[in-house]
This record gives sequence, C-alpha cells and structure tokens, in this order.
Amino acid sequence: MNDLEAMNARLIASALRTLEAEASGISALSAALRDGLGPAAVSAVEIIRRAQGRLIVTGMGKSGHIGRKIAATFASTGTPAFFVHPGEASHGDLGMITPDDVIMALSWSGETVELKNLIDYSRRFRIGLIAVTAEADSTLGRAADVALVLPQAREACPHNLAPTTSSLMQLALGDALAVALLESRGFTELDFKALHPGGRLGAMLKFVRDVMRAGDDVPLAATGSLMSDAIVEMSAKGVGCVGIVSQNGQLIGIVTDGDLRRHMRPGLTEARVNEIMTQGPKTCRPDQLVSEVIEVLNASKITAIFVVENAKPVGVVHLHDLLRIGVA
Repeated sequence: MNDLEAMNARLIASALRTLEAEASGISALSAALRDGLGPAAVSAVEIIRRAQGRLIVTGMGKSGHIGRKIAATFASTGTPAFFVHPGEASHGDLGMITPDDVIMALSWSGETVELKNLIDYSRRFRIGLIAVTAEADSTLGRAADVALVLPQAREACPHNLAPTTSSLMQLALGDALAVALLESRGFTELDFKALHPGGRLGAMLKFVRDVMRAGDDVPLAATGSLMSDAIVEMSAKGVGCVGIVSQNGQLIGIVTDGDLRRHMRPGLTEARVNEIMTQGPKTCRPDQLVSEVIEVLNASKITAIFVVENAKPVGVVHLHDLLRIGVA
C-alpha cells in the first residue's frame, strides 16, 4: 500500500468510527424512549399539542443550530414554530414570546448561562417549558415542566469534546417529536402541500390535473379503428401511446410503441386496434398527487398513463411532463 492509499484508508476508517459512534448514540436514544424517556416524550407532545400559540425553540452554540432545524421541521409539519436566540432574547426578543406559547430549550449540560433569562421569563409568565438536556438535575432540567433527559453518549470527536453524537441525538429527538405530533394530528399530504408550494416537494405535491395533457393533446382512437389511423394519432400527439375508447367514450385499452414492435408484421397497418391493444391499462385520477403517479409509473415500468373520470379519459401524463417540472 502506497502513502496515498494508506492516507485514504485512514480517512475512511475515521469516517466509519464517526458513524459508528453516532449510531451508538441513536441506539441509546431509542432504548431510552422505550424506557424512562417515553412518558416524558408523550408529555412534551401533549404540551405542544395543547398550546394555543407557537412552539419557541431555543439553544446556544451547536444546540442553537440544531434548534433552528427542529423549529423548521415543526413549522413545516403543521405546528407553528420559530427559533429565538437566547442572547437576543435577553435584549428584547423575549417580547416575541407570549403566555400562549411553549418553549423548547436545548442544552446538553443544562447550565447554558444565556438561557437563564429565558428560563426565568417562562416561569414568571407561566409559559410551558420543555427541556432537552442530558442532565436531569441541571438548572434547566429542574426548572422545566417536562425534562427530556438524553442518555449519556461519547462524542464522535476523538477528544470527546466537539458536539457530534450529542447534536445528532438532539436532532433525532426533535424529529421524533415532530413526526409523532403530525401523526397524532392526522396531518396529511394535502396539509403538507399547503406548506410546501415551492421546489421539488411542491411539484411532487401538485395534483395530476395540474400537469396532465388534456383536450386535443390526448391521443385517442375509437374501438374498431385501423392501426394506420392509430399510428398517425400516436405520432401526432408524441406521447408514445394511444388510448382506445369504446362507443360510449370509456377507456378500454391502450396501444403503445412497444405493442407496435411486438406485433410488427406485414399488414399491421390494416389490422384493427382491438387486435393489438392491451386491455385494462393503468390509469390515474385528476385529483391524485403527482407523487402517487410517479410511484405507479416506476412500479409498472411505463412512461405514460391516462387520466380518467367515470372511466372516460380526460388527460394523459407522460414521464417527460414530470421531468419538465423536476420531479422525475
């Protein structure tokens, strides 16, 4: 092994030690939730659920960075939440916090000096206080209405100093509380859509009717048509398939470019579409989410799907349409 290979091996070994140390922290947290931490987590969720105001998340240093992410997760899953910096709170930002709110304070030691004024304020105005700390007997732990006491764990840092494993455990517990709360509230994909209109998530949560091709852009041929007419329709609409409809307009089959290859023979263009079509094609509804349609396309290994209402085709969605909006 040359010097470069040796250095690379050491780097990989270091990365693996970090992941193993952090994984042990998550395992310890899971074990704690099955034991003494579980009832406290339930109480924390109930306090947040009952609050008439917002969830105020706070923390200093690395705990503050984690707190910002936790606040964002709660806010994006239906619980109004924001982060207040404890230092700024002592210089006027306490005015952002009302008696209807609940405070979640993160401090591994529970003795973060900058949190003192926030703790005093919460007690003075009887604002619910949830502590996330590793020290139950700390100033923060004793003052809190609910103390979420994290199990002790060694940091991934070789000196056991830099917050690594501890930060991940705080983040994981915040995620666990947020997900438990959204599930208990019955927070749905449609609720999620209202809070995520932009980016790839927003596109994934669009309805099929928002992205489908409709009207004259839908390739259709009547039952009994000649394949020559169906091929012209398929080529003109550029979707790679044509839907076959009955006399009353219901979708009864589909002819794809794959069907053409499989049935290629002399006289194909004179055949009737009913001889070539695949019956009972995959379909979706206009009110389905785009994310659901992507799952169907991937699972069925197809590139286009017809949109039907009352068994009649009203649109078609092609993989290229989903690529254009950045979700496939």
